[in-house]
Amino acid sequence: MPETPSFSLSGKIALVTGASRGIGEATARLLARHGAHVIVASRKIADCDTVAAAIRQAGGSAEALGCHIGEMDQIEAAYATIGDRHGRLDILINNAATNPYYGPIQDTSLSAFQKTVDVNIRGYFFMTSHAVRLMQTHGGGAVVNVASVNGVVPGMYQGIYSITKAAVISMTKAFARECAPLGIRVNALLPGLTATKLAGALLEEGNRAHWEAHIPMARPADPSEMAAAVLYLVSPAASYTTGAALNVDGGFLSA
Repeated sequence: MPETPSFSLSGKIALVTGASRGIGEATARLLARHGAHVIVASRKIADCDTVAAAIRQAGGSAEALGCHIGEMDQIEAAYATIGDRHGRLDILINNAATNPYYGPIQDTSLSAFQKTVDVNIRGYFFMTSHAVRLMQTHGGGAVVNVASVNGVVPGMYQGIYSITKAAVISMTKAFARECAPLGIRVNALLPGLTATKLAGALLEEGNRAHWEAHIPMARPADPSEMAAAVLYLVSPAASYTTGAALNVDGGFLSA
């Protein structure tokens, strides 16, 4: 009989950005339950401390790390800290993102454009490039970039956000192709509508019925459902999966 796929992350060091709430928090908690030591990262260190403490209280291993991925100096500092503390990194989850503007695409301000690009494209790129350099010296690793279904079908009044998420999908494939010989797998998760703070405006009572009418499963996802997909992508069970863009969207892209 075929060997049972393994989802064990025992002994792995995992960095999860945007881990103070939503998909990031759910992912950090799940990776810890499967044996990883999780570095809970976000802009606000106090919020990271809260999540890391909850993971430890549940029997897992975690630490907090303040890092705003829209700031290059903070990316550099974060990797310097990880190098000093652990000497390696096995898993990176690029989950932190921003969507500061909701409105007609032609009215996007320069500041909203720049902020969205700095976090969602530049931040993901340099978080990944730093991770790759660290991973390649220790036998490889796995990266998951949290993109969005908006990267395939642009969301109405979410123009620049959708553009950056399309770039994340392309970025994932570019890193996957070049890093496979290094033993590093790079995949993207494409969440559909998920019950998070970032999606708050879309889940308001007046908008909810509109969005749910376009989702065959007729409901938003829970963050835990995204975390489960991330677990698969970083685990040994996905050992032959790289360059994939996994839709977890209740059937939205198939409708």
